[in-house]
Amino acid sequence: MGTRPEAIKLCPVILELQSRADEFESIVCVTAQHREMLDQVLSVFGVQPDHDLNIMSPGQTLAQITARATCGLDDVIKKTQPAITLVQGDTTTAFCGALASHYQHTAIGHVEAGLRTGNKFAPFPEEMNRRLIGQLADHHFAPTTHARDILLKEDVAPSQVHLTGNTVIDALLWVRQRVNERPPELPPEIKDLQKMPFVLVTGHRRESFGAGFENICMAIRQVADDLSDVQFVYPMHLNPNVREPVNRILAGHDRIHLIEPLTYEPFVWLMDRATVILTDSGGVQEEAPSLGIPVLVMRETTERPEGVAAGNAKLVGTDRETIAAELKHLLTDADARSAMADVRNPYGDGTAARQIADVIGRISEV
Repeated sequence: MGTRPEAIKLCPVILELQSRADEFESIVCVTAQHREMLDQVLSVFGVQPDHDLNIMSPGQTLAQITARATCGLDDVIKKTQPAITLVQGDTTTAFCGALASHYQHTAIGHVEAGLRTGNKFAPFPEEMNRRLIGQLADHHFAPTTHARDILLKEDVAPSQVHLTGNTVIDALLWVRQRVNERPPELPPEIKDLQKMPFVLVTGHRRESFGAGFENICMAIRQVADDLSDVQFVYPMHLNPNVREPVNRILAGHDRIHLIEPLTYEPFVWLMDRATVILTDSGGVQEEAPSLGIPVLVMRETTERPEGVAAGNAKLVGTDRETIAAELKHLLTDADARSAMADVRNPYGDGTAARQIADVIGRISEV
C-alpha cells in the first residue's frame, strides 16, 4: 500500500491476518506514495511496515511513481516469496504491486475489486489501474453485488470472485467506537463547530485540477456568503494543485476553516457530526451511509453507484451553480437531508476483513 485510503482499507485485513498467526505470516510493504497521510493511518491502527520503499519525492510524475514503485516492489516480492500478494483498490501502488507480482509468478488478491466507471479518464489514472489489476488478479474480493456482477460480466471465473463487503466499513466502525469513547484532539479553529451546522469538504481528484477546483471553491464561497448560519471545514490535501486554488479563493472567510490534513480519528469524528459532506473521495462515499450523513459527490461519474442508487449520495459534478444549488437545498431543507440519511449502507456490515482472511485460508488449503 502507498496512500491513506489504501491504508484505511487494508489495515483491518492486516490486523485480522496478524490475529491468526497460526494460519498466516503477513508481510507489510509500503511504497509511501503519500508519505505523511499514510503514516497517520498506520499509527492509528498500530501497523508497522516490514518494508518501506519511501518513493515519494516532490513533483514526481505518474511515470516516475510507476517505475520506482514497480522496481521496489519487485525486489521485495523476489526476496520474500509470498504465496499471495494483496493489493487494494486503484492506486498506482496497487497496480504496480499487481504487476510486480505477476512478473514473479505470485498469486494476486485484489481487495475492492470490480469498481468501474466505463470512462478510462474518469477517475484518472484510477479507472485504468483497477481494470489492469482486474486482468492480473487471481482472486477478486468484491465489496458489493454490483462489483461482483461486473467482474462476472468481464468473464472472471465465479470461483475467483468473492463477495465480502468493503473493508472501509470495518475500519470506520472500529475507529468510530474509539473516538466516541475518547474524543480526539481537534485543531483549535474547529473546536466549537457544533454551535452551528457545518459542511465537511474533501477534494483531491486529478481530473478536477484547474477549472474544476476553481468552480468547486467558488461554489463553496458562494454558499458560505449566502447562508450565514453554516460553517465549512476543509482539510486540504497536500497536493499543490489543490492547495493553490483553495487558498486563493477560500482563505480569509470567517466561516470557512482551511486546515491541514487530519489523522483518521478526528476525520471520522467530523464525518459523524457533519450536516452534509461535499467530496470527490471514493472512501467517503462508502463511509457516509454508515453514519447517516448525506453526500454530494463532486464528480461527473462514480464507480460507486450503490450509494447513489440507495439515495445517500448525489452526483453534482464540478459545475459551480449545480454544486451551490444542491448544497443550499440540503442545508435549508431538513426533510431532504433526512431522506438521504435514512438509507441502508450498501457497502457491508464490518466483517469484510474476516471474510477475506477466510478465503485466503481456504485458498491455501487447496
